[in-house]
Amino acid sequence: MKRALTVAALIFALDQAIKVWVVQVMDLKTLGSINVIDPYLNLRMAWNRGVNFGLGAGLDMRWILIGVALVITGAVVWWVAREQMGKWAHISAGLLIGGALGNIIDRIIYGAVADFLNMSCCGIENPFAFNVADIAIFVGAIGLVFLTPSGENKKST
Repeated sequence: MKRALTVAALIFALDQAIKVWVVQVMDLKTLGSINVIDPYLNLRMAWNRGVNFGLGAGLDMRWILIGVALVITGAVVWWVAREQMGKWAHISAGLLIGGALGNIIDRIIYGAVADFLNMSCCGIENPFAFNVADIAIFVGAIGLVFLTPSGENKKST
């Protein structure tokens, strides 16, 4: 469990530090966009008030989404604490927990998640933006699907 919480703390700190740097220091909130390696990687400010890909953004779901994220985060912490899982499952859980907490803080502070990473390629312009927390949540969830114990494959950490 200690490994999962350590990874969660590191991801949370990294996510928040990058968001402060990009949104506040680089002033992306005012500029709106910064070309980095156009078109492959750009910074495009997007305030996500909904869920993935902005779904439900027109609804006032801020506190509902915070509550759902807290329940899911709590369930993952409880699950990891109760089950014997390997090192990589703990790391996956930490990624998911840290990313979820990073996006929860955004919703509390800004009322929306600060998304800004935009990647496009090969003449196809991607209209969506994401952040470090989103990457961590995605990788962590995939890791938990494939790396959690089943039956006699349980390992102690």
